[in-house]
Amino acid sequence: MYSEESIREIVAAQRKFFRTGETLPIAWRIKQLKRLKAAVIAHQDELIGALREDLGRSELEAYLCDIGPIITEVNEMISGLRRWSRPEVHFSGLMCWPSVFTKVYKMPYGVTLVISPFNFPILLTIGVVATAMCGGNTVVIKSSSKSAASTAALKKFFAEVFPPEYVTLIDGGHDVADMCLAQRWDKIFYTGSPSVGKHVLSEAAKNLTPVALELGGETGNWCVIRKDADLKDAARKIAFFKLLNAGQICININQIAVAEEVADDFLKELQAAFVAQIGEHAETNDEYPRLITDAAYDKCANLADEYRERIVFGGSGDKETRRYAPTMIYPVHIDEPIVQHELFCPLLPIVPFKDAEVDELMDVIADREHPLAMYVFTKNMRWANRVMQTQQFGGGCINEVCIHMMVKGVPFNGTGHSGMGAYHGEWGFREFTHPQTVLKGRTRFNLSLREHPYGGKAGQTKMRLLRLFER
Repeated sequence: MYSEESIREIVAAQRKFFRTGETLPIAWRIKQLKRLKAAVIAHQDELIGALREDLGRSELEAYLCDIGPIITEVNEMISGLRRWSRPEVHFSGLMCWPSVFTKVYKMPYGVTLVISPFNFPILLTIGVVATAMCGGNTVVIKSSSKSAASTAALKKFFAEVFPPEYVTLIDGGHDVADMCLAQRWDKIFYTGSPSVGKHVLSEAAKNLTPVALELGGETGNWCVIRKDADLKDAARKIAFFKLLNAGQICININQIAVAEEVADDFLKELQAAFVAQIGEHAETNDEYPRLITDAAYDKCANLADEYRERIVFGGSGDKETRRYAPTMIYPVHIDEPIVQHELFCPLLPIVPFKDAEVDELMDVIADREHPLAMYVFTKNMRWANRVMQTQQFGGGCINEVCIHMMVKGVPFNGTGHSGMGAYHGEWGFREFTHPQTVLKGRTRFNLSLREHPYGGKAGQTKMRLLRLFER
């Protein structure tokens, strides 16, 4: 059991360790990242087993979504860290003469708090911790109490790999999370819902702590299917994505808008794709993940019952295993409640629209809170590119789903209600470091432009020189 005092002692021990400067050398950080990677590989069976217990993930899905991406991400950090961390050198400018060069150092924040979610408890804990380590920070982790098996496995994992003054995990419920947030941190990284994100920001503001938020988006992620889209290709990709983790993914498709001219054909293709990939009754398939808690299952099932008359596929579940089948609901009006909040489950409301009025549809989406992801399926690349460059969202795909977040060297996160900050690769290194500008002055040949007197002939000469330098 934790108390506010015991958590304060953990933070104090990490702050003391950070101030020794041991985390600063790049070679030392790379050594720790290699140790982390080796430990993930050595403990992967335990971590995959925990994901199976919490979320019903199959071994392949657990490796695809958690273990593999961690290894890939850490490899990128190991190979890129020396380059990312090099100080930038800038010409100081004539106004700063006789100083010639100014450096910008990439400094770690210090003692960081990582609050991780239940839906990808391994990836979004170890992956973010690796990013903080890459930046030279120490890390305290508050993991989700909902994914109890993963939290227990992670607590054992970090205790075996790193000393607690460097990396340590704290478990417990919301009361423990609030005790953590009451401490003074140098950086907080939170992954979860917008409502809790607001609470994290509010608590961080008391100490003016910089915060990165990775949120799911208040009104969910849209997928737009135009009448010229390859319907079979779109259905196949959407079915895969909606089955993944039973829809409990922050970048998953929350709702589909389909051109009414092809709506019937698309519904047939999507149903066929679900059946081909998971069978007629997903809730009986052992490969299909489950919802995280009984409360999550009940929320999904109750919402499906509200739309029972419009369910065109799915709509069944097994409460004992907490598996609920992917469920297509059609037609749904764009202003109905089900498409105005994040679902985080296998329900898939489908909104018909006239293809000629697609821009009006995009205006409605733009008026709502910014989503974390946007997906469009069309052959009209001019329109698709315009959408991707004018809509505000975290990231997205044209004629694809989700794999934009697997690309090396690009940032991931949202904006507004879908997040702030960015990470993955070098972007994560930047998120967990702050640029520190240092000018090296000289003791000889200093100009007196900045010094008094400012009036008379001396002032006139200085003014002429200032105007010359500032051109």
